Amino acid sequence: MNSHTLIGSLSTDELVRLLDADPNLFMLDVREADEVADWKIEGVVNIPLGVLSDRLNEVPRDKDLVVICAKGARAQKGAEILAEAGVPSRVLEGGMGSWASTYDVVEGDFSGATVVQVRRRGKGCLSYVIGAGSHAVVIDPSLETDLYLDIATKHGWTINYVVDTHLHADHISGARELVARTGAALMLSPHDPFTYDYQPLSDGKQLELVPGVSLTVSAVSVPGHTEGSTMYQLGTSAIFTGDTLFLESVGRPDLAEKAEEFAANLFKSLHERVMPLSDSITVFPAHYGPVVPVHAGTFVAAPLGELKKKLAALALSETEFIAWALANVKDRPPNYQEIVLVNAGTKPLGAEAIEMELGPNRCAIAS
Repeated sequence: MNSHTLIGSLSTDELVRLLDADPNLFMLDVREADEVADWKIEGVVNIPLGVLSDRLNEVPRDKDLVVICAKGARAQKGAEILAEAGVPSRVLEGGMGSWASTYDVVEGDFSGATVVQVRRRGKGCLSYVIGAGSHAVVIDPSLETDLYLDIATKHGWTINYVVDTHLHADHISGARELVARTGAALMLSPHDPFTYDYQPLSDGKQLELVPGVSLTVSAVSVPGHTEGSTMYQLGTSAIFTGDTLFLESVGRPDLAEKAEEFAANLFKSLHERVMPLSDSITVFPAHYGPVVPVHAGTFVAAPLGELKKKLAALALSETEFIAWALANVKDRPPNYQEIVLVNAGTKPLGAEAIEMELGPNRCAIAS
């Protein structure tokens, strides 16, 4: 048998479906160990390409084998090594570079509106389309603006408002491009240093979709992660917390070089703006980390009451919280300073934007 007949390919969209559906899936990452430690698909087994021939006994023969690398070239060579040994496999098309721009969606109803959560699987970024009647708001869009236009078209919505929860440091915002394509109002916090035209948000502002259904700006400045971090509340059932509160931790306070001051602000924001809310309200964050399970058809979200019980940081005193935050902030997002300049409008968006974004988000305090 020609060994090349044992080599197939798999798109990253297909991989998303298999992650939940195929218990026989075996993901083999042939990058170097430090590359995998920095950024990986959860569940991979790492055997670097250079030693794969010597470690073939570690590769199962009875699994659906997918070979992964940075962009596909090393995975192809790994698949050829496996094929020579009679082991069939599929190469992940585009590798981790393509995984960085792979999405899936989940939707459900909250307070008279439909919430569509858009999950960027390789980055752990979450964005939202919230619609009712014929109108919609988009929160934290990525550069792949076709996604949001397709969602709106599917539901018969016109995108009236586009908002960001804060000045992002881990990925390029697609807010301006989406506004240019839709004519929607761009609404942002005046407390973050955006340099282009937008409509400033204020506490209590109502972004009305239909009579009686509005996305309310619950806090235009929940300072801590950034000075202008903003949250949005949908009725009494959902709160979109941006990078203020995650499912596994809270937002890191050190991206503006004022870690101690921002940690103190973050504590106040959490305890004055978030903790008093009902335990039953669902928290929808802007990111998730590798410890958060992600499944098809299930929101990356949790009731606030559950997070109050689970996250030890929320029970700390202010002094304890600041000390914990300063002790646990570690690696910053790759290229975060350049990304901030692009998102603020002080640096043009160039062809290198996709490369600039590669890697995981590191917006939460490691705990």
